[in-house]
Amino acid sequence: MMSNRQPRDVYRGATQLQSRARRVVRPLSRALWKFELNGFDQIPTDGPAILCANHVSFLDSAFIMVHAPRNISFVGKSEYMDSWKTKFLFPALGMIPVDREGGEKANTALVAAEGVLRRGELFGIFPEGTRSRDGMLYKGHTGAARLALKLMCPIFPVGVVGTREIQPPDARLPKTGGRVSITVGKAISPERYASRTDDHFIMREMIDEVMFEIQSITGQEYRNVYANKRINIAEPADGSRDFTSV
Repeated sequence: MMSNRQPRDVYRGATQLQSRARRVVRPLSRALWKFELNGFDQIPTDGPAILCANHVSFLDSAFIMVHAPRNISFVGKSEYMDSWKTKFLFPALGMIPVDREGGEKANTALVAAEGVLRRGELFGIFPEGTRSRDGMLYKGHTGAARLALKLMCPIFPVGVVGTREIQPPDARLPKTGGRVSITVGKAISPERYASRTDDHFIMREMIDEVMFEIQSITGQEYRNVYANKRINIAEPADGSRDFTSV
């Protein structure tokens, strides 16, 4: 069992500010963009669940958060904590900062994500670990599978289409207008994998299934290599930073 006492630098996830912001931002977002939402009714009304989405724009987590049926905490890059404009706002809205260089600081994000799920809340993560600059779908890291198997909670594949056209990876501001499709796929249950014995291959098989489902939703071209978080070229898949590269 996880201790109720957590280090000061472990973030607890979404606060009431997110639910309040959702009530304000949701109608505003619908006025600025057209949304096609599918499968959101599959997300359980209570209890832990993990949402795994493709990542092509800064807007992906914002739009999923705005249209989710309840609060969801997302992993986000720790660089957001370096700016006074985002260091307090983003964690209050549910961002769990992760140091993408790995090490103990990255493990802090894992502890925070586990805490969110143990409280019966939603946790969102981008398995590719970084925004895709070329629009292709890359190999997923296994952190989400590790959490799902440890806590026996479902993973929902999520496909996002259209955000890249509204705000490409290097654009500072989004364009108004445009259409966004967000589809929540059928849950992938950890029970199907729990009886297996080799942890590494179980997690790899589970996250590969997640990525296959995302690809079937989005129609993206799939590359079976990890995406480099800085320049988005293919990295050798050594599996050594499966959670810390989220």
